[in-house]
Amino acid sequence: MVSKRRHSPWFWIPCLCAAEEIPFAVVTYVALLMFLQFGASETMAAVYGGLLFLPLLLKSFFYNWARKTGFKWRIYVVEFLVFFCLMQTAFYLSENAVERWALFVHLFVLSILCAWHELYSRLYYHSMLQPREQHIFRSTKMAASLVALMLTYGLLIIVVGFFEVFFRNYQKAWAMESALVAGVFLLVCVLNIIVLRPPYRMHMRHLQQSPGEELLCQHEGHIFGRIRRSPRVLGVLACLFLLLLPQSLMFHVRVFFLMSPVEDGGLGCSVQEVGFAQGTIGVLAFSVGLIIGRYLAIVKGQDHLFWPASVVLTLSPGLYMLMALNPQPNNLFMLCCMTFLAQLFFGFGLNACMMFISYLSGNRYGSIVNYIHVPMVAGLMLVPIMLSGWLVTKLGYSDYFFFSTLLAPVAWVVLAVNRTKEKISNVFINS
Repeated sequence: MVSKRRHSPWFWIPCLCAAEEIPFAVVTYVALLMFLQFGASETMAAVYGGLLFLPLLLKSFFYNWARKTGFKWRIYVVEFLVFFCLMQTAFYLSENAVERWALFVHLFVLSILCAWHELYSRLYYHSMLQPREQHIFRSTKMAASLVALMLTYGLLIIVVGFFEVFFRNYQKAWAMESALVAGVFLLVCVLNIIVLRPPYRMHMRHLQQSPGEELLCQHEGHIFGRIRRSPRVLGVLACLFLLLLPQSLMFHVRVFFLMSPVEDGGLGCSVQEVGFAQGTIGVLAFSVGLIIGRYLAIVKGQDHLFWPASVVLTLSPGLYMLMALNPQPNNLFMLCCMTFLAQLFFGFGLNACMMFISYLSGNRYGSIVNYIHVPMVAGLMLVPIMLSGWLVTKLGYSDYFFFSTLLAPVAWVVLAVNRTKEKISNVFINS
C-alpha cells in the first residue's frame, strides 16, 4: 500500500514537471541574463539566446524514434547528465576568465539535454496515464509547472542579486547560482528515483499504446508532407509569422530594456527587480492568460476566440513603448503592472495560434496538434528573436517599440484580407 501511494501520479507528476522546468528556465531566460552580465552585446546575446532554442524546436521531430528506443533508465540518465552539466557550468564560472562562446557551449549542451528530458518525460506521462487520466491530472501538471517556473525564473534570479551584493562579484554570484540550481535539481532527481515506477513496468505499460500515440506516429509524414505541398499552407504560415512577429521582436528585448542603463534609454533595473517583475509576476501573468484563453476556447469555441486572441497577442509592444516614452526607473509597482499586462496578453494571445496549428494538422487529432505546436511557433519566432538585438541597437528602444507596435495593425489587415471571420471558421475548424 505504501509503495502504491508512493508511485501515485499525485506524487510523480509534480516531481517530473519540476525536473523539466528547472533546467528549461535556465536555458530560455536565465542564460540571457548571464550573457548580458558577462559582457555580451545585445546583438550577440540575442543570437546566443535564439540558438539555445534550436534543440527545443527540433525535439518533436525525434518523437517517433525516441518512442522505439525503450524506456530503461533513460530519464534517470538524462537527469544525471543535466545535473553534471549544471555543476560543470558552476565550476567553469568560478574560474578567473570566462569566455562567452564557452559559456554558450555549456548552455547549449544543457539545452540539448533539456530537450531530450522533456521528450522522455512526455513519453513517460503518456504511457503511464490513459487519456482519461491525463485529463484528470492536467491541472496538477499545470500547477506543478507553474510553481517550478516561478521559483526558477523569479526566486533564483533574486538570489543571484543577493549573491552579487554579498560577494561583490557577479562571476562568483552566477557560479553559486548554477551550483544552487544543480543542488535543487539533484534533490528533484532523487525524488524521481523514489516516486517514478520501475523502468520495466513503465516499458510494459508503454507497449499498450493509446490510440492517440498510434495516430501520432501514423500521420507524422502526412502532417509535414501537407505543409510542404499545399500552397495554402504557405499563406497560413505567413499569416502566423506576421501575427507572432511583434512578440518575437519583444521576446529578448524586454529584458534588454529593463537592464540597460537609464542614459541608454533603459530602466536600469537590478537583477532582483528583473527576477521579480519578469520571472515571478511575468510567469504568473502568462500562465493566467493561457488558462483564460483555453477556458474561453472550450466555452465559446475556437472560432469565437480567434480575433480577440489575435488582437491581444500583438499589443505587448505598445505597453513597452509607453514605458520607454515615460520611463519610471524607480517605480517597481508600475513596472510589475505593465509586465503583468504584457505577459497576460502574450499568454492569452497564443491561443489564436492553435487554430493555425489545427488547420496544418487537418484538425484530426489533438495529440497531433500538440506535437507540431511548439516547433511550429518556435520556428517562426526564431529568426526575429535572433535579429532583435541587432535591430534595437540600430533604432534605440523608443523607435524599436514604436516599430514593433506598428506591426500589429499590419498583421490585423493581412488576416482580415485573407480570411474573414466566417472563412476562418470554415477553413480552420471544418476542414
